[in-house]
Amino acid sequence: MSALLDILGDNNTVALLGLIGGVMLGLAARVGRFCTLGAIEDLLYGGSSLRMRMWVLAIGTSIVGSFALMGLGLLEADASFYLSIRWMPLASILGGLMFGYGMALSGNCGFGAIARLGGGDLRSFVIVLVMGVSAYVVLAGPLAPLRNWAFPQIDVTSPAPPGIAHQIGALTGISAIWIGVAVGAALIIGALSSSEIRQDPQSIFWSLVVAFAVVSGWSGSQWVATNGFDGVPVVSHSFSAPVGETILFAMNGSVRPLTFAVGSVAGVWLGAFIGSTAKGHFRWEACEDPRELRRQIFGAIIMGIGAILAIGCTVGQGITAFSLLAFSAPVTFLAIFAGAAVGLRQLIEGFQAAQ
Repeated sequence: MSALLDILGDNNTVALLGLIGGVMLGLAARVGRFCTLGAIEDLLYGGSSLRMRMWVLAIGTSIVGSFALMGLGLLEADASFYLSIRWMPLASILGGLMFGYGMALSGNCGFGAIARLGGGDLRSFVIVLVMGVSAYVVLAGPLAPLRNWAFPQIDVTSPAPPGIAHQIGALTGISAIWIGVAVGAALIIGALSSSEIRQDPQSIFWSLVVAFAVVSGWSGSQWVATNGFDGVPVVSHSFSAPVGETILFAMNGSVRPLTFAVGSVAGVWLGAFIGSTAKGHFRWEACEDPRELRRQIFGAIIMGIGAILAIGCTVGQGITAFSLLAFSAPVTFLAIFAGAAVGLRQLIEGFQAAQ
């Protein structure tokens, strides 16, 4: 690894690590059918909890893996973005609701749209572009001052970071490491409590692949941050602001360094392309109904704004922040679920009263 760092440099190394993890995630999406909106839709309307259990299994495993890294001294969790700034509950709820609703209107989250683009869906190309641009409009564009005024991101000043395990540990004196491992193990047991997933080893496998991608992102970026000289951040996978960052790199990469985020986004597309091609599912698709495209664009705009307010998406908050047990993660995840449920009901039932 030291030789790799010497040859490639800090930024290129973390981009490569992001690419490798992104390929895993792309394969999980296309081959393993790992999808947030699909999991919610199956649970609410399909009578199946399998894909939601896959998501919970990935969360639980990523928590165990991340806290194991902390215990081994291989991850400084409080250096991550999720545990280094003050948690804003209203931002998590509002942003999560917006993201979930926009995801339902678009038919995919940012991660899912990139994966579908890897399978030849040109509609997803529009979603990815619109979401990435709208995210950056709020993050660093014309609406950034308004966001900073409404939801100022203030560095943590309390002794313990805003994480569930860390705060419980500070109150009880119990090691946050053991609390995190216990929470992760409980989620794993809960996910595997149904025979539906226990009888589907492929679903278990792809859930573990997703968790490994997230945990490897933490360990890899931490290693580069510790051993490198460019001060790269400690990060793992997310697909909201990183999509906008990738668009910016595509336009002016000659003056911008590669980052983990750019590698991650490219990796998901590559992994999805490989997976869809290997299974014979790759085919070009376009939108034939302008009304559908209008709805998807509108949803992508809402999704991009919501992701920035919530500081993450279904992967960024739903797994990556969850792996550190950040306070924001379960709140945002539940808000995304609620927003998606409202959006799906609008699309499927038209808000008609139940008979």
